[in-house]
Amino acid sequence: MPKHGKKYREVIKLVDKQKNYDIDEALDLVKKTSYTKFDGTVELHVLLGIDPKKGDQNVRGTISLPKGTGKNVRVLVFAEGEKAEQAKQAGADFVGSDDLIERINNEGWTDFDVAIATPDIMRKIGRLGKVLGPRGLMPSPKAGTVTDDVAQAVKEFKAGKVEVRNDRTGNIHVPIGKVSFDKDDLKENLISAFEQLMRMKPENSKGKFIRKAVIAATMGPGINIDLSTLSLATVA
Repeated sequence: MPKHGKKYREVIKLVDKQKNYDIDEALDLVKKTSYTKFDGTVELHVLLGIDPKKGDQNVRGTISLPKGTGKNVRVLVFAEGEKAEQAKQAGADFVGSDDLIERINNEGWTDFDVAIATPDIMRKIGRLGKVLGPRGLMPSPKAGTVTDDVAQAVKEFKAGKVEVRNDRTGNIHVPIGKVSFDKDDLKENLISAFEQLMRMKPENSKGKFIRKAVIAATMGPGINIDLSTLSLATVA
């Protein structure tokens, strides 16, 4: 494993790895332990009580952050005709059909954060699965990225809607803002993300759904959250 640098070794001393911090303490710490020169992202990492090997227990959906992500989200829309024009007017960064499909297929181009498609275009972009799938960019009805209302979808993702899905270890990762955010704004995003995530519990997932939650700034140490401060400790 690579050795951590001097700055990381200094900030890690501020964190008790055996302690579960309440929300306010955790957010104070995440700001203190961010040592990058740029404005890092604060990310929430949650271990779910699911079996990721079973398809009916996987979690995928969208979470809307009331205070936004602090990031300029680059939105691509696969659409034609009137829908394409609506997407452009709503602020989409890239809009097209066959031209974008060929660029992605031939060049492996993925210089965007969210891909939205109208239902009628989905038959055309199926072959892009090998490129977009591994990067979590393939449009999906479950994620709200396959829709006829492309204008609304563009506005929502630009405003702070993020797509989430569990990884192969049963963890889910949600950006909740930037280190520069006011603590109250980060707190509002954090609580809202938890509430929305709880509603995503699969019917076939038994027992405690939220097993562990950690927040960390970009390249910073993980800070354990006391789930009881979110009233989640006894939630099955």
